[in-house]
Amino acid sequence: MHIRVGLENGDENRAVAWALDYPGCFAYGAEPAEALVQAALAFLAYRSWIRGKGGLPGLPDDREVDIKLVETWQVYWIDENYDEGAGKPYAVNAWFHDDWKPVTRAERLRAEKLLQWSREDLLAAIEGLDEAELDAERPGERWSIRGIVKHVGGAEWWYLDRLGLAGIKHSEVPGDMLERLDVVRTRLLQILPDLEGSSQVVGIQGEFWSPRKLIRRAIWHELDHAQHIRKLRK
Repeated sequence: MHIRVGLENGDENRAVAWALDYPGCFAYGAEPAEALVQAALAFLAYRSWIRGKGGLPGLPDDREVDIKLVETWQVYWIDENYDEGAGKPYAVNAWFHDDWKPVTRAERLRAEKLLQWSREDLLAAIEGLDEAELDAERPGERWSIRGIVKHVGGAEWWYLDRLGLAGIKHSEVPGDMLERLDVVRTRLLQILPDLEGSSQVVGIQGEFWSPRKLIRRAIWHELDHAQHIRKLRK
């Protein structure tokens, strides 16, 4: 079976292979070739994860996975005047041709399930941690575990804001980590049905955003940081 992959080079000095038809399936590599090799393994793990959650319709059973690279994006950097160059403050991340496509009903229903499961994984990753463990600083880490969880909620608000759909101002996003997660996710699930079939594409701060890109990044981001927290706990 073919897994269509969009390759994003230069994201935090690494390559990211996105399985375009399977939100939440992604792989990293120090180089593009490594990310593509890891993508096949990532899909097998992704399929196992979904089956463990109860399954989704349309998930292929083929044992052999063939990665098909369909598009490559090179991350670049700009400033407030949209001038490009190394050392500029804002990274322009991947916009794939697939991100132009409206989200179908089946894809919207699937996204709701994947968002539910990614949230379960994030909450399971912090289960049992006391206040000291949540706030402990670790060498080489930008945030504590509490900071990571707050970042997940804040980033999801930011994704919604790119499409003008956040519903609240950034100053109104709760500071408590769990309340922040709940408020922002509730808003995302509230507006998801309205995104079904939408051809909306917004250009903001040098990037394109669409409902499909919002879903792709929201599921990836939460799963990525749930995994991050599990590694820190080890």
